[in-house]
Amino acid sequence: MGHTGMRQRKDRSVLKLLVIALAMGTLLAGCSSTSSNGARVVDRNNAAPKRPTVTSGQYIVKPGDTLFSIAFRYGWDYKELAARNNIPAPYTIRPGQPIRFSSGAGGSTTVVGSTSSSSRTTVIRRPVATTAPATSNGKSATTAPSTTSQTVAQVPAAERAVGGWTWPANGVLIGKFASNGSLNKGIDIAGDLGQPVFAASDGAVVYAGSGLRGYGELIIIKHSDTYVSAYGHNRRLLVREGQQVKAGQTIAEMGSTGTDRVKLHFEIRRQGKPVDPLQFLPRR
Repeated sequence: MGHTGMRQRKDRSVLKLLVIALAMGTLLAGCSSTSSNGARVVDRNNAAPKRPTVTSGQYIVKPGDTLFSIAFRYGWDYKELAARNNIPAPYTIRPGQPIRFSSGAGGSTTVVGSTSSSSRTTVIRRPVATTAPATSNGKSATTAPSTTSQTVAQVPAAERAVGGWTWPANGVLIGKFASNGSLNKGIDIAGDLGQPVFAASDGAVVYAGSGLRGYGELIIIKHSDTYVSAYGHNRRLLVREGQQVKAGQTIAEMGSTGTDRVKLHFEIRRQGKPVDPLQFLPRR
């Protein structure tokens, strides 16, 4: 029993360890999804849904809102939104005023609003069917509230060739414009906390605040009846609404408000639609 018993006990111990190891390996394989190098794969592209352009219902103006910020938030050209709501230049609006997105007075009762000018945007949808012409069976057809996807404007070559645009910050380009419906409607430039942010072209400041979710401390500059530019995630804003600025003028300090790192998010919009800023900025 001596040597034989010890050998049998040793064999049973080794077998037991092998069974435990195999069981642990199966458990770990079933509990995790990893790439070939063992690192967990996380898709961050769908971290937040992209809001389509709102074409039904209305928005109730909150303190701090401007017509330009509302148009920018919901993908509208400010002139078209002003015309739809019979708002003449200089496009003054007041808290409590409804801004209509639908083409008719009736339609969906979708209400788009925010709890405050500096807090999250809340979308409350109460879809109500609208009456359509009667069908062949004598019953009225109904239509649901409609939205259209965010579109990307095509910039004529002649407009791209026009000078006057300069880089809004010094730093490494870490995010490029995407025209495939992703979240990035502009470019991202990395930098140091507090470094200067510049106006990319001459214009007038039409928004300076933090009321647009996802942009942090934001500045919007109107350059013409066609173009506006936006500068997001700043630490501190150095200009006020209504102020005229020149290309290259310092308008803010770079920061990380509304995002996870220090950077400038920069957009150019043509008639309310995002375009690739690299089409306009000089090569470097």
